[in-house]
Amino acid sequence: MSLTLLLIASTSVISLVAFRFRESVWNRWMLRPYRVLRQQTYYELLTSGFVHGSNWHLLTNMIVLLFFGLTVEQAIGAGHFLGLYGSGLVVSALPSMIRYGQQPNYATLGASGAVEAVLFTFIFFFPTDKFWIFGLGFLVYSWMSAVGKGGLINHEAHLAGALWGWVYPLIFIPRSWDHLWTLAERFF
Repeated sequence: MSLTLLLIASTSVISLVAFRFRESVWNRWMLRPYRVLRQQTYYELLTSGFVHGSNWHLLTNMIVLLFFGLTVEQAIGAGHFLGLYGSGLVVSALPSMIRYGQQPNYATLGASGAVEAVLFTFIFFFPTDKFWIFGLGFLVYSWMSAVGKGGLINHEAHLAGALWGWVYPLIFIPRSWDHLWTLAERFF
């Protein structure tokens, strides 16, 4: 079984359990920056990506992960895919840690930041695919919503995850810089 499908299955099962036992699972697994900073519950940087706020939230993230994750996993290998996804969860949580670390009631959950990292790694390696338009549109929406403090959605996680989707390959995946230069020569 691919790592992408394993992540989708485990996230779906854990989220569905969380829907049934909301208080006990959510309170333990969601990211509460105030608590992380004071009680050193750093596991929340990862566990928060396995619980979701609604069926729609879960379904959207898992569909996007399915669409792009299988291709990215095949392109970069399972080890790098796990590194991208796991570090995407952590990196996308950092803006929340900084912005809301002093607010005891703030909490966030979901895999959106890691999923954005996968989507933008897909765009990095396959820029001629038309999905970059979707990615760019989503970035603009996330940016405008983050600036406008758009409701309960953690738009900063989307932005950090998208950025990480380009940074991770450049730091950790051999020959990514060569790929970037080839793209630059091709398009410019």
